[in-house]
Amino acid sequence: MKVGFITLGCDKNTVDSERYLALLADHGGEFTPELDHADVIIINTCGFIDAAKQESIDAILDAGRRKSDGSCQTVVAVGCMVERHKSELADELPEVDLFLGSSEMDRLVPELLARGVLDPDSPLIAHPGVRLYTGDLPHVRYLKVSEGCDHGCAFCAIPLMRGKHRSFALDDLIREAQLLELQGAREINLVAQDLAHYGRDRRDGNTLPELLSALIEGTSIPWLRLLYLYPTGITPKLLELMAREPRLLPYLDMPIQHGSDEVLARMRRPERAKTIRERVARLRDTVPDVAIRTTCIVGFPGETESDFEQLCDLLEEVRFERVGAFTYSPQEGTSGALLEDDVPMPVKRDRLERLTELQRAITAERYERHINRPVRGIIDRIDDISGEAIGRTVWQADDIDGITRFHGAAAPGSIVDCIIEDVADDYDFVAHILRVHDAPAGLAPAARVGRSLPVVAAAVTASYGR
Repeated sequence: MKVGFITLGCDKNTVDSERYLALLADHGGEFTPELDHADVIIINTCGFIDAAKQESIDAILDAGRRKSDGSCQTVVAVGCMVERHKSELADELPEVDLFLGSSEMDRLVPELLARGVLDPDSPLIAHPGVRLYTGDLPHVRYLKVSEGCDHGCAFCAIPLMRGKHRSFALDDLIREAQLLELQGAREINLVAQDLAHYGRDRRDGNTLPELLSALIEGTSIPWLRLLYLYPTGITPKLLELMAREPRLLPYLDMPIQHGSDEVLARMRRPERAKTIRERVARLRDTVPDVAIRTTCIVGFPGETESDFEQLCDLLEEVRFERVGAFTYSPQEGTSGALLEDDVPMPVKRDRLERLTELQRAITAERYERHINRPVRGIIDRIDDISGEAIGRTVWQADDIDGITRFHGAAAPGSIVDCIIEDVADDYDFVAHILRVHDAPAGLAPAARVGRSLPVVAAAVTASYGR
C-alpha cells in the first residue's frame, strides 16, 4: 500500500506526520511523494486561523477528487482542524473515509487495519527509526519537546485542539535526538507551543536549560535552534547557557503579538511592553549578535489607531530581525470570539501593510550591519541551474527567514565559515565560503547512542505512545 501524506500548518505537525508515517511503515505502508500513485491520502490539517482551515479543506477536496477519479482508494483527514470540527466536516465531506482528531491518532493504524487498508500479514518494512523523514533537507529536523499549551491567549484555539501542556520525558527526547542524528540531522529545531514551559509539569527538576545541556552532552549535532519561546521564559540561566555554548545558535523566535498594554491585556497575554523591552535588552546584552524573530497580530478587537502606533513604536525601538504579522480573525471557542470584531477588514489590511513596510526597513538595517562580517552557515542544497550552494546563516531559520547564496563549493549538510558580502531581495544574504568547517559524514554507527537502533526506536515509540 502506498501512502501520500499532506502536512499543513506548523513544524509541530511535521513531527507528528513523521511519527505517523513510521507507524504505517511498520505495517506495510510505503510513502510516496506522488499523490497520483497513492492508494491512501492522509491530510494532517491545521486549524489555527481561517486561512489555514481553508487550505486544509482545499487539500481534502483535492484528495476527494482523486478518489472519485479512481487514483486513490481511501482519504483520511487528521489533526487540529479535525479535532475542532469533526462532526461538521463529516457531514460536509462524505468523500473522506476516516476523520481522526489530534487526540485520536493512536487509532490510525487500528482503523486502517480494520478497514482492510493495511495488510495485517505484511512483513515489517525497515524504516530509519521512530520518525520517517520525507522532506528535501534530511540534515534539518524538528524536535517537539512538549504537547499542548496552558496559556489562555484570547485569540488562540491551540489549547482546544491540543489540550493542556504536557512535557515529554528528557531521556526520551535525548534518544529521539540521537535517532535524528543517526538519520543525518545537522540542525535540530526545538519546537513547542512555548519552549519555556518545558518540564514545569513534570516537576523532576528538568527545565529547558537542563534539556539543552543534555542535548549538547548526548549528541554531536552541531546546530541547535530555539523556536517559539515567550519573553517571560527568557531566564538568566537560559541566557548564560546560550552565551556559553556555541552549538546553541544565537537565534530566538519570541512572539510578542502586540506592543500596546491595553491590547495585550485583552489578548490575555502574560507580558506587557515593559517586560518585552527588558527581555530583549537582556538577551542582546548577554548573547551578542543574536537574531530575534517575533510575531504580531493587527486588528484585534478594540485596537485603536493609538494602539497600533504603540506597536509600531515598539518595533522601531526594539528592532527585531524579522517579524511575522497577521490580521486578526476570530476563532470559535476562544474568549476573543466573544468580543466584537470591531476593526474593519480594510483597516486591518492597511495596518498590516504599514507594519510590513516598517519592518522591511528595520530588517534591511539589521541585515546590512552584517556585511563584511564572518559568520557560520549551513549548506542546504545546490542550485540545479547555477550550481551555487544555497543555505542559511545562524541568523536564518529554515523556511521562514530567507536564504544565503554562497560563493564556493560545499556539499549539502556542510557547516561552513563564511563572510557576508551583500544583502539581496530584502531578506537574503550573499556570502563567500572561507572554509568548510564541518562536512557531513553520513550516518553514524548505531553504537554511538549506546544501544541498538531498533531498541532505541522501540523505547521512544513506547514512551510517546502512552
